[in-house]
Amino acid sequence: MEEGLGAALAILIDTSGSMRDRAPGDSRPKHVVAQQALEAMLDATDAFIARRPDFPIKIGVYSFSSSVRTLQSIQPYDRKVIRATLANLPSPGGGTAIGDAMREARPDLYRAGVFRKYLLVVTDGENTNGRNPEKVAREIWSKSEGGVQTYFVAFDTTPAKFAFLKDVGGDVIGAGTGAELRTALDGIYQGKILAEAVGGEREPARK
Repeated sequence: MEEGLGAALAILIDTSGSMRDRAPGDSRPKHVVAQQALEAMLDATDAFIARRPDFPIKIGVYSFSSSVRTLQSIQPYDRKVIRATLANLPSPGGGTAIGDAMREARPDLYRAGVFRKYLLVVTDGENTNGRNPEKVAREIWSKSEGGVQTYFVAFDTTPAKFAFLKDVGGDVIGAGTGAELRTALDGIYQGKILAEAVGGEREPARK
């Protein structure tokens, strides 16, 4: 597929059983805190589009527990649609198939038809089902020739589990509380993903 101006973001949200647990320093469960933090993160899209209406932003939402679900295919950003999708995340339960979720989302990023492609994973644990996320991350980096960048937010878990991301052009940020989660997501979305639009186009990589 011919690729043009724009950015595609696949958001992968952990809905494993542990996301039912109460978030540190909060009375709410982790899945609710994560949902609201992602909504707040995506609010920045409206201001970005107002400044750069020529730069398409496409977003998809996936959940993963023991298996992976595509909740919203990658499509042009629509505030109402994205909020409805996040408000209807599956109830937490089961294991944690991080690698499978990454593998599932990668082809959809290429079908979006834009130069810039990102995976954003929010998880509170380590992989317990399916493919090893480190192997998948290295495979994605190699096959895309650096065309897909992967970011993790380790929510209430050690980011050291995902240190391999720095070897494949990505990064991981730890977040111990809901406030730290919002800060981490804003840093990735506004500070890295959206900020690239201001800095000029990156050369597209071959698949």
